[in-house]
Order: sequence, then C-alpha cells, then structure tokens
Amino acid sequence: MAVYREPVPRSGTPSSTDADSKTAPLTSEKDTVVTQARSVTARILLLGTLLIFANCYWVIQVEGIWHTNHATAMSLFWNTIFFLLILVLVNIFILKRFFPRHAFSQGELITCYAMMTIASALAGHDSLQLGIPAVQGFPIWFQSERESLGWDKFNHFFPDWAMVKDKEILKPLYYGTGTHILYTRPHLLAWALPVLIWCLFILALGTVMICLNVILRKQWTENEKLAYPIVQLPMAMTQEGGSLSFFTNKPFWIGICIGAALDIWNGLATFYPSIPLMVVRHDHPTRNLGQFFTAPPWNAVGWVPMPLYPFIIALGYFLPLDLSFSLWFFYLFKLGLNVLAANIGVEPGRLSSFPYFTQQSFGAWFAIIGTALWMARGHFRQVWLKIWEPEKSELDDSEEPMSYRMAALGIVLGMGFLTWFCLAAGMTLTIILLYFGFFFLLSIGITRLRAELGPPAHEMAGNLNGSALLTLFMGTQGVGMQNLTMMTMFWWFSGRGYRTNMMPCQLEAMKMGQQGGVNMRGMGFAMMFAVFMGGLASFWAALHLQYGAGVNVMTNHNWGQFQQVKAWSDSPFPPDIQGQVAVGFGALAALGMMWMRTHFFGFPFHPAGYAIALTFGAEYYWSCLVISTLLKWAVLRYGGYRLHRQVLPVMFGLILGEYAIGAFWSLLSLFLNEGRVINIKTYDFAPG
Repeated sequence: MAVYREPVPRSGTPSSTDADSKTAPLTSEKDTVVTQARSVTARILLLGTLLIFANCYWVIQVEGIWHTNHATAMSLFWNTIFFLLILVLVNIFILKRFFPRHAFSQGELITCYAMMTIASALAGHDSLQLGIPAVQGFPIWFQSERESLGWDKFNHFFPDWAMVKDKEILKPLYYGTGTHILYTRPHLLAWALPVLIWCLFILALGTVMICLNVILRKQWTENEKLAYPIVQLPMAMTQEGGSLSFFTNKPFWIGICIGAALDIWNGLATFYPSIPLMVVRHDHPTRNLGQFFTAPPWNAVGWVPMPLYPFIIALGYFLPLDLSFSLWFFYLFKLGLNVLAANIGVEPGRLSSFPYFTQQSFGAWFAIIGTALWMARGHFRQVWLKIWEPEKSELDDSEEPMSYRMAALGIVLGMGFLTWFCLAAGMTLTIILLYFGFFFLLSIGITRLRAELGPPAHEMAGNLNGSALLTLFMGTQGVGMQNLTMMTMFWWFSGRGYRTNMMPCQLEAMKMGQQGGVNMRGMGFAMMFAVFMGGLASFWAALHLQYGAGVNVMTNHNWGQFQQVKAWSDSPFPPDIQGQVAVGFGALAALGMMWMRTHFFGFPFHPAGYAIALTFGAEYYWSCLVISTLLKWAVLRYGGYRLHRQVLPVMFGLILGEYAIGAFWSLLSLFLNEGRVINIKTYDFAPG
C-alpha cells in the first residue's frame, strides 16, 4: 500500500520520546508541495456548501434532537469521513472512468472535506447545539413556564437583539407545533436579525482562529514537523483523487471486515433482540466497573465505564505510546484521588474542593500552551518583522492562506467585532479581553496537541471555561453579574467540552492543503466561507427541526449554565485562594513532566494526558487506549517497524469499516423516523 511509509523523527519538541510516535504524513517524501490543476474551484465550493447543509442537518438531528450517533465527539468526525468516502468512490468508479476531464483532484476533495469538517465542528454537540437554544430565548421561555426558577434575577441582562424573547414566536418552537410555521413571514422576520448577528459573531471568531493558525502553521508544520495523526486517513483516501490501490490492500480489508462485521451484527441485533448484542459501548450497564466497588471509600470511584470501541482502539494505535499510556494512567489516577478525598471526608467531584481537578487542569494547560509559545518565539520574531519590516524577515508567506500582515489585520478586526458585540451587550472591556484571551490561548493549546499527538478525543467537561477561571481569580462580584450572564450565551465555545473546537480542524485543513497541492489563498477563503455557512446551516437545521420536535434533548442540555448563574447570583463568593494554588500546582506538575522528558529518555508520563484526563471525557475511551497501548508496544517490541507498517492499514480499515457502517445506520434512522421523534432506534456505534 503505497501511502504508508516509515515514520520519521520530529524535531524541536520535547513532547514525544518514543520513536514510534513520529508517524509522518501519508504521502511520499516529496509531498511538501504537489502541483495540481484544480483545488478551490467554483464547483467544489458549491458542492461543499450543499454538503455543509446536509451535514449540519444530520448532526443536529441525531446528536442534538435525539442525543444518539455522536459524529463529532471524536477528533476524526465520522460523518465527514463517510461523505469523503462516497466522493472518493464516485471519483474512482464513475468520474475517472467515464468523465476523466471532470474528475475531482485531490485538492478539490481536500477542500470539500475541510469545509464539511469546519461546519460539522460548529454544528457539533459541544458547539452550537449548546449555543442556539440560548438564542432561542431558553431562559426567557422556561422562566415564564416555571416562575420558581428565579432566572428573572438576570434575564433582563440579555440584549433584545441577541435573543428572541417574543413568547408568541417561541411557543410553536417549544411546543413543536410544526416545521411549516418557521417559514411564515412573522417567524422568518423574528429570527432574521439574531441569526445574522450570531453568524457574523461566528465568522469573527473563526477568522481570528484562522489568522492565528496562519501565524503558527509554518512553525509547527515545517520547523517542528509535527505529525498531524488525525489527517492521515483522509490524506490516504484522497491521494491522487482516490486510488484503487488504497482499497485493494489486503491488511486494509482485514480491518474493514472486522469493523464492518461488528457494526452489521450489532445493527441487526438492535432490530432483532433474539440476536445477542456484542457490547462495546461505555454506557451499557455491564461495562460499569464501579458496580464492584460498593464499600467506602472505594465506592467514591463512582461510574467507571470500560468501553471497547474497536475504532477508538485503532485511533489510539496512532498515538505516541507515552500519550496513550498517560491518558489512561491519569484517568485511573483521578479515580484514586476521588477515593483519597472520600477517605479524608471530602465530597468527591466538587469543583471548589480537593482534589481540584479543574484547577489542576487549568494549570497544566497554561504550562503546555506557554511552553509551545516559548518554543516558537524565534518564529514570532520573524513574523513581526514580516508584518512591519518585510525586507528584514527571512519568512516567505506566499504559500500561506493569507499574508502575515493580513492575518494580523484579521485578528485585530475579528477581535474588534467580538469586543464591540460584547460591549453592546453590556460587558466590561477588561473582562472581555480576559475572557477571549483565555479562550484563544486554550484553543491554541488544543490545536497544538491535535497537530502533534492526535488524541482520539479531547473532551474537557468540568467547568474548564472562561467564566470559571475568572471567578476563580476575581470572585463573582469581581466579574459582575452582567458579564457572567452574557457568558451563558458563549457556553458553546468556552463552556462545556471543546470536542468540536474549530481551530484544530482549520490547521489540519492547512496541513492537508499543503500536502495536496491546494491553492492556499483559496483554502483561506474556503475556510472562512465554511465558517459563515456552517453557522447559518446550523441555525437553519436547529430551527427547522425544533419547530417540529419541540422541547428535546438539545434544549434540555442547556439548563446547567443558567442554573450556575442563578447560584452565583444567590451565593456570591470571593476569589478562591486554594483553587489558585491548585492551578499553580497543576502548572508545576506539567512543567516537571516536561523537564523529566527532556532529561530522562523513556520517561512515560506526558503532561497532555494529565491535562485532559483530570476533567471529564476520558471515560469514553480510556480502556480502549489500554488495549492500543499494549498492542502497539508489543508490535514495536517484537515485530519492529516492519510489522508496525503492516498493522497501520489494518487500523485504517478498522476505522473506515466502523465509520461507514455506523454512518449507514445513522442515516437509516433519519429515514425511518422522518426526521422527528425517534421511535425506531438504530445501532449507535460511537460514544457521545
């Protein structure tokens, strides 16, 4: 299989010590720039737009309305891989064979994939599925329905232009009167202004991310040569516009058969209970190890799922051994700290008391981000010169999605719009800058880890957000209720879990574009276009579906941030000194691991595992990584790189087999249930 090649070392980073982790992109050694005739074309922008609306509708229906088939819970979205697979097969068997002049190039396929992925990230469970209900007047409607909520204490802070508050408009949406009502003149006019304003907000947010990625791309991709594990499968699929050689590899078909057979079997078992289910899901009662720990203090471990998702085992195989080990080790370490807390009489799981999981994670992320930015200081110096004194800079930005000067201007304009938006909503300038500063720094950290290490998922639920950080250091009164109230409308990007953060998707698109010969200036435009259209498509899909479904899972997932603001209003608190100390401890622990990794070869603990696993999210995949860690160690120990290269296509097949059949079952559920209330369930192969 020509696309798999020997891993090569990365330089300039202390983040991975095991040589096996340095899996380079899946093209030849001459893959830096591949000249292709077409990449960002009018037809691919049109096709990408159509697929953006299709994917946003699909994702919001199954994830948001039904809370099943979570396509965006993993770093590699299975809905976009499924559509990419269809495009590649059409290209191979129809366009190349019968209409060769109209066949898609690799660059066009990459552009379309990037557009779908960015839009799916916006529509995802941790993004606009949490943001759109707030725009739909969630706190206004439920306060009117349940006066005892007490949300009237802060509801007056929400600006009228950012939220629909008219109860006559909201009533058919929350009652599910019928989709047709959305398309009447009064309802279209009521939604037009807030949807447009929020789409511009989303565009500004996405533009700042794209511009930050433009500035960071050369340092991480060309200077440090990060591996970008997440892009390996789509790059292999699209090579040469799709090739039969990819699909005729025998080890690849071994993986396909295993993954597909499991999902076909379980899909049929879901329809026919007489067929025994092969249980792999994390939420099945038989997979809860916590049921065996009943006596205190051991029962403090709580729910301990043991998932066995084959495709996550395959995704974990592409991780560096030290990261995969650290992710599951620190998850078990967290359980141990819960037991310790119970043993000393502390209620486990409380945000403001020992073991301070969120605060430790804050500190670890600050250390990781700070180290990554410090390593890039020389590059930043050259970027600065390129912006202000281009004749003195050694950098060439002609192959970037935009010039460094335009990227700097984009950051200023994007932040200017975000600041204006927040000031108009009554927020204070200092809080705005601190809030967005934290968010963009955390986004840089997530993007760095995705580019370097490719964790299968990076959910960080547990109040690892701007409002929690600001109240930690300033107290609720220092932040102010007006600011805290408005932050509930930002829960979708700095709130719950960050699995669908746009920024890593953008940088991965740039990496794919560079390797696939995409016109990078065109790629920059395509990404910004996808950000705006993704926001618009997400709002349309949510409104269209909710007018038919009424109160559903997506609306019910939005109680937490408003209840939290009420709690802050009822019981204000000062800065948390002990929590701040825990932040410092987390930073020192992460820095200590980095120091040990640079001074002791083979040191097994990775600070990224510490940062991610201490908050909620590793529950979905930790036991899968135990298997992939042991499997990869055994392959490298006893078979070396020769066997390692033979195993790689098996893992690709395993992922693609599950993604294809799992996506089929999900699409079938749309047809069987006519896009409304889910009465006929199909097999859900992925966590979420």
